[in-house]
Amino acid sequence: MADGCIVETASGRLCGVRDRGVIMFKGIPYAAPPVDALRWRAPQKVAPWSGVREATSYGNRAIQAENVFDLPPDLLELFTLGGREPTAEDCLYLNVWTSGLDGTKRPVLFWCHGGAFITGSGSSPWSDGANLCRLDDVVVVSINHRLGALGYLHLEDLAGEAFAGAGTVGMQDIVAALEWVRDNIAAFGGDPGNVTIFGESGGGAKVSVLMAMPSAKGLFHKAIIQSGPALQMANREDGTKTARQVLDALGLAPNDADKLRTLPAEQILEAQNAVQSTVGRASFADRRRLGFNPVIDGAIFPGGPFAPSAPAVSAHVPLMIGTNKDEMALFLGHLPWVVEATFDNLTEAMTPYLGARAGEVIATYREAQPELSADRIGLAIVGDLGVRSLSLAIAERKLAQKSDVFVYLFAWETPVLGGRLRSCHTLEIPFVFNNLPSAALTGDDPARLALGERMARAWIAFARTGRPGHGGLPDWPAYSTSDRPTMIFDTECRVESDPYATERKVWEGA
Repeated sequence: MADGCIVETASGRLCGVRDRGVIMFKGIPYAAPPVDALRWRAPQKVAPWSGVREATSYGNRAIQAENVFDLPPDLLELFTLGGREPTAEDCLYLNVWTSGLDGTKRPVLFWCHGGAFITGSGSSPWSDGANLCRLDDVVVVSINHRLGALGYLHLEDLAGEAFAGAGTVGMQDIVAALEWVRDNIAAFGGDPGNVTIFGESGGGAKVSVLMAMPSAKGLFHKAIIQSGPALQMANREDGTKTARQVLDALGLAPNDADKLRTLPAEQILEAQNAVQSTVGRASFADRRRLGFNPVIDGAIFPGGPFAPSAPAVSAHVPLMIGTNKDEMALFLGHLPWVVEATFDNLTEAMTPYLGARAGEVIATYREAQPELSADRIGLAIVGDLGVRSLSLAIAERKLAQKSDVFVYLFAWETPVLGGRLRSCHTLEIPFVFNNLPSAALTGDDPARLALGERMARAWIAFARTGRPGHGGLPDWPAYSTSDRPTMIFDTECRVESDPYATERKVWEGA
């Protein structure tokens, strides 16, 4: 690492570090620590500091449980999605990577990490922004924000005005980070008038929600949702039910809710874990309404975000949206019902997901893809049910606003673990950030590096112009319901019209 670099922000001076042509600033506070009396309150302004603050290490991760998705050891060894920093309530920090501090107005890519609103951080090696800056002249931002019960506990209808907005404070944190970008990013060489929000899985759901939040209007100008569609989030009744469960787990009555602000965070996390364990696979398709998610309160988060239609507040924002071919191979591929699947027992195994439709849906998928085994048919169905069908529904609802929409399908298969993960959930992230050497999940075949550059340049092109096409890809038309052009990202990239059309039609109107 070479010389330090000083930037003046609205709160004080920061010292970053230059590494191979990229200047990095880590652990920048964008709001006051949400502790004590500020627990479950809207984010507050950072207290200014004197002198120069070192910004060379990531900030704390939000309070969270480890391995919340119960992945087996062989998978855990391959994933570095959450960083390794300590967890703490004092977690409102962001990171900036920039190509230069020369006043040039560079496109800003603002990353929302995944983790289903209960885990994750902006410090994963997979989402390090340096290689995007080395590839092109851009600025990359990643953030941490409140998660789980501390970020999304709708106490307002149980405990009154003292907890107004408590069901959305994690999203309010993200808005505060976007406001920080608006007010400060020019000093880092970024253009506050050209900000693209993007995220994968829970991060894609955060992007979906931001598109429906009036307070976020004007703070971003383009959006990318990667394997994280959110049509319908929790309503007040859903959120109140979860809050009541947390209070019960803590042995508190609603009129004792003020005690929540003095309980140890670890105790609240224990209650969160107990409640989260009750969210079973039977509710998979409706999972965004269960457990710890942003709550539609009619004010901060008025509705949707994409039900029954795309939010009007972001009608002007172009969207890129896509999924991975084998999303659920990550979460479900090791489970007994998948490992032991045959076409004799698959209908019974799929009934918790599909109800009375199980047999009919399996038959349709078998006819469309007769070469697939029972386990792969089951995984394809659950992936389409919970991710691809919802992503295409968002694309169509966005099209109804006469907005530009671009759709992709990531189909490259990883060779690790004998190839059983195929094109699994999260696999595209190190390609998007061009961070393949640091992602063991992608294996070590040098041929994958070219795809990483093509994908990273597509994300950069979209951030710069609102269109993801570039010279390294075939022509990528905007989406339409007539042709449904979809970019297939694979060793050889191509555009297909309405890929997996038969399977797509299974979910129409579902």
